[in-house]
Amino acid sequence: MEIRFGRLAILVLAMVIVFGAVVGILFQIIPAPRKETDYLVIGTLATFASLATLFGVLITTVYKDSNALFFKRKKE
Repeated sequence: MEIRFGRLAILVLAMVIVFGAVVGILFQIIPAPRKETDYLVIGTLATFASLATLFGVLITTVYKDSNALFFKRKKE
């Protein structure tokens, strides 16, 4: 379960791109006179999207097991 530097750099770059894209999209959607809470919502949603990207990539690449999220109980 070792991640090489090149793959880690690509993963971090993908997270930064997703973060920036979500921030850019939300700046276009939310009207111009923004309040402090609008910036809070934009940052929260962008962080959620980038962490969801991280989680999805790690589950599909590092943990290649099809049952990565579900474990079978041992029958006694």
